Amino acid sequence: MASSIIIPWIFYIQILAISSKAIAAVPAIIVFGDSSIDSGNNNYLPTLAKCNFEPYGRDFPGGIPTGRFCNGRLPPDFVSEGFGLKPIIPAYLDPTFSISDFATGVCFGSSGSGYDNSTAAILKVFPLWKQVEFFKDYQTKLQAYLGDEKANEVISEALYIISVGTNDFLINYYNFPQRRAQFTIPKYEDFLIGNAEDFIRKIYSLGARKLSLTGLPPMGCLPLQRTLNLKNPHSCSEERNKVAVKFNEKLKVSVVKLMIELPGLEVFYTDVYELLSQLITQPSQYGFEVAEAACCGTGQFETGILCNRHTPNTCLDADKYVFWDAFHPSERANKILSDEMLPSLKLAFQ
Repeated sequence: MASSIIIPWIFYIQILAISSKAIAAVPAIIVFGDSSIDSGNNNYLPTLAKCNFEPYGRDFPGGIPTGRFCNGRLPPDFVSEGFGLKPIIPAYLDPTFSISDFATGVCFGSSGSGYDNSTAAILKVFPLWKQVEFFKDYQTKLQAYLGDEKANEVISEALYIISVGTNDFLINYYNFPQRRAQFTIPKYEDFLIGNAEDFIRKIYSLGARKLSLTGLPPMGCLPLQRTLNLKNPHSCSEERNKVAVKFNEKLKVSVVKLMIELPGLEVFYTDVYELLSQLITQPSQYGFEVAEAACCGTGQFETGILCNRHTPNTCLDADKYVFWDAFHPSERANKILSDEMLPSLKLAFQ
């Protein structure tokens, strides 16, 4: 990446961070999960689950395709800015950033990952256990940079954003026979919930106390799922939405259980299902014109490598679309979702 591109991006981050008048309620935002939050870690993997090419990032500061599955910024970026921290959460593996940048926010997420390790294996990306290893490495570097006492304070007071689970169903369970042979959908949900609890216990043991845990979106209404809905073409798959609703109910019960079990743990459940459903079913109320199809290409199936600079018919104004590609919301949708949940997050963790 040429320095002439990198400098304006970093300059933008510094200026917005300095000019922010908000007082940070948390010292850092630390992020785990999948493509809903990955800010570019997959750029450094030999995987198809990456998007470090145009037109991705065309509305990001400097027009940079950072590896975010979006035309611009992701929810953790907006949450960080909303808490008075920097407006960009960098990927841990991005060599243009250092521990001084990561001290106030870092992303360990990997597009294509899930609560199920076998989900990450499909696209050869980082599973949650590897993201935890990155977190351990980060702590060592943070202690060397800030000293043990200050570093431990950052770790215990940071807000941890966790967004994962959709790929377990849409990439893994519905497309490959192994898990379907092992589990019914309810049993697979229980298996994933168990893995989610184990993950939270692990990062809790490493010092995490303030968690924002995101549920599944209305995954049957993603443009790609509408395309694959052969029973009712171009309509939401109600069967897959029902799976998401049931999983989310179990996840909320799990949250209560973990807060009772683990002293000092605070978990804010982010109901992305309800928030995104509102944008999809009432797009005009939020200033959107299209909710059924995405901006990139035909809007029916293009995502990742299929959404590239040569893809024809990509829209000129992504702000009119709820979805950027057939799997991921547009930057404007991400901002609306983040703005909706920020007041509750601040109330929970200030």
